[in-house]
Amino acid sequence: MTKAIRCFSNGGPEVMEYVDVEVGEPGAGEARVRQHAIGLNYIDVYFRTGLYPLPLPAGLGMEGAGVIEAVGSGVTHVKPGDRVAYATRPPGAYAEARVMPAEGLVKLPDSISFETGAAMMLQGLTVQYLFRRTFPLKGGETILFHAAAGGVGLIACQWARALGVTMIGTVGSDEKGELAKAHGCTHVINYNKENFVERVKELTGGKGVPVVYDSIGNDTFIGSLDCLSPLGMMVSFGSASGPVPPFSMNELASRGSLFVTRPSLFSYAAKREDLEAMAAELFEMVESGKIKIEINQRYPLKDAKQAHIDLESRKTTGSTILVP
Repeated sequence: MTKAIRCFSNGGPEVMEYVDVEVGEPGAGEARVRQHAIGLNYIDVYFRTGLYPLPLPAGLGMEGAGVIEAVGSGVTHVKPGDRVAYATRPPGAYAEARVMPAEGLVKLPDSISFETGAAMMLQGLTVQYLFRRTFPLKGGETILFHAAAGGVGLIACQWARALGVTMIGTVGSDEKGELAKAHGCTHVINYNKENFVERVKELTGGKGVPVVYDSIGNDTFIGSLDCLSPLGMMVSFGSASGPVPPFSMNELASRGSLFVTRPSLFSYAAKREDLEAMAAELFEMVESGKIKIEINQRYPLKDAKQAHIDLESRKTTGSTILVP
């Protein structure tokens, strides 16, 4: 038996229970991973609350790092003893060990620790596809990125700086603003003190930006559209404040023929060759020192409830991990 977090109903952090589970042997195409660190992400909240439905009882967690203990038939790209990391479905990372689809596992370079691997896969791969594929940044652009001091945001700050991109980032406090700036964000907007739409227009000479990356959702969506220049792209990749409300397509036409996309990491990394290429670029950025993964919170796995409370109350910055 091994310890894991399970949800027997949907709801607040209190529905998570720390229980004994049977792990078992991996079947065809699967691997058993002994986990050394587990990543905490806002998507975990969506699964816990039922916004993203799961059959109950359910595990949580999309991201982790550890060592392969066993593999099932047909698995050739990893073997027992390999150091691995992942950000993939199905949820279930909140566990000391787990059996999971091997296709989502990538080998973790020896130069990158298990904690860093667990803290960066989902967030780092998210920035990779946002910046390199959804709206490919070449350098010289000015962009708006919401939640610039969060886990995804701090990686985005550094990646933007490495690409030569001017990043305008929104934050919820002056302290978070300083953190974002220290990581490469060119301009910060404290949305509790300033109107971010007016400030973006001021910073861009009234032109707006060609792309907005928005993981906040309900509270920022329309304002984000107002920040775009004609033919600009709204990239809505999360809904921390709640889902984006229904809107008329005329909202896009009236602002200059805008584009809107709702991408997900799991679509961009669905093919094995794409996942490996994305991970290789992320690992290179980290190994070169261009991106440093900030793990600012660590919780024992048994304290996952408190980790969720702190995440939802926006007390966290950078990345958060759970330690089995």
